[in-house]
Amino acid sequence: MAHVQELPDQIRPVLRIGVAMGEVVVADDTVTGEGVVLAQRLEQLAESGGICIQGAAYETVPKRLPFEFENLGERELKGFDEPVRVYAVKQRSQPKAQTQQKVTTSDYADKPSIAVLPLNNMSGDPEQEYFSDGITEDIITELSRFSILYVVARHSSFAFKDEKVDIKEVAEKLGVQYVVEGSVRRVGNRARITAQLIDAETGKHIWGERYDRELDDIFAVQDEVTRAIVATIAAQLGKTVSANAARKTTTSIKSYEYLLQANRHYYHFNPDDNIVAAGLYQKAIERDPQFSRAYAGLANTYTTDYFLGWLRTKNALQNGLENARKALEFDSNDALARIILAWALIGYGQWEEAEIELDRVLALKPGDADILAEAGNGFKAVGRLEVGIALLEEAIRLNPLFPDSYQRWLGQAYYRAGRYQEAINTLRAIRVDGWGYGVLAASFARVDELAHARDALNKFIAQRQKELKSSGVSANTSSDLLGNYKDNFRTEADWRHLLDGLHMAGLTE
Repeated sequence: MAHVQELPDQIRPVLRIGVAMGEVVVADDTVTGEGVVLAQRLEQLAESGGICIQGAAYETVPKRLPFEFENLGERELKGFDEPVRVYAVKQRSQPKAQTQQKVTTSDYADKPSIAVLPLNNMSGDPEQEYFSDGITEDIITELSRFSILYVVARHSSFAFKDEKVDIKEVAEKLGVQYVVEGSVRRVGNRARITAQLIDAETGKHIWGERYDRELDDIFAVQDEVTRAIVATIAAQLGKTVSANAARKTTTSIKSYEYLLQANRHYYHFNPDDNIVAAGLYQKAIERDPQFSRAYAGLANTYTTDYFLGWLRTKNALQNGLENARKALEFDSNDALARIILAWALIGYGQWEEAEIELDRVLALKPGDADILAEAGNGFKAVGRLEVGIALLEEAIRLNPLFPDSYQRWLGQAYYRAGRYQEAINTLRAIRVDGWGYGVLAASFARVDELAHARDALNKFIAQRQKELKSSGVSANTSSDLLGNYKDNFRTEADWRHLLDGLHMAGLTE
């Protein structure tokens, strides 16, 4: 686009583009079909030199790309019975990189860095995808326990799933020195795992191994892969490995499979999948009553249910507290379980105890960007804003392809700190959830941009109503919309700071 703008007027092409999803039919040297016709209709709505995109296509676009989307509403289009939601696409003026540049020098910067690419599922059965993904996630988690390593978070690694990749390009994008790649082939009760460790600068394979095991030995294989990778990198640096990875606390392959399936549903982050995930975590616990990670996952579904006001389960907060504590009984070094416990304590107003748990997380010196972001979100809630903001900015720097949740939490922290324009810039760079729109509305109101504030407030109300309706929760009053969100705030003054901003944007009592 920049090159086009530099061309002389008489030869500068001016295009309008429509983007849609749907059926494409090729016949008699002609391309047609519902998808093609819809794209043509959208092209007619675009401004000169502009792009219009169908709502269904908008939902699939990764929000890390440098584009902004203006909601043009539902439009009646010729040849289509139902109205189509349309978005105008524009180049983002303030990309995520601006947020990343604010991060200061990290304690992790001098560590050797490594990315574990998703292991290829070679089983010939798409249903086994969760199994290969789960093994990848576990290797990432276990490597993150080693203080000598910085490990790229799952979200960034999985951005390259199912792609033919050039290792040097991947390493450059993720900012790492080493890359792990490999495959998993599962047949019956046996699995073959291959893994290679590659020096990204030279492209040289510095370690590789193949493991043929019964599924009952799969955890031992993961142990062996992790130790081999860490020991190899340590040897490259002239160091030694002083500790072995702390292992998961189950020997039941079926329990482990339930965990992987539950994780996949939880990541969808909606009321229905949250319920499914909780049931699968329960099944994992039934198979192995000492499986700490299953207790932590179950606790996470309960606390999420409570704070977002879905209330699909009875006594959600109490169940979250009990299961987080149960997880820590079996693995006291589980950083995620400690963060979940902190949130349950926050829900009960036990702020000092929550702070202690968050400080214990930092004492573990996690090398996992997801854990740093989660901890930063927790410190934001307990009122230690400088620590929370620093951790969230650190997580963004360490995870090159970070998920939108990092910036949702960071934008909320900026608002609480009175850094309203930074909150606006941060939240506008991503697709926000219901409460993201709420904080955005309050931020706009604080800088006296009332038209933007009202627009964001309307989106907040619509999104919260949609979320609550799917849970069967009433959303008729502002009190319904606000739900349990007040429990995120340590003091009444902190809560009033947000609430007053929402009232300035137009929210009525």
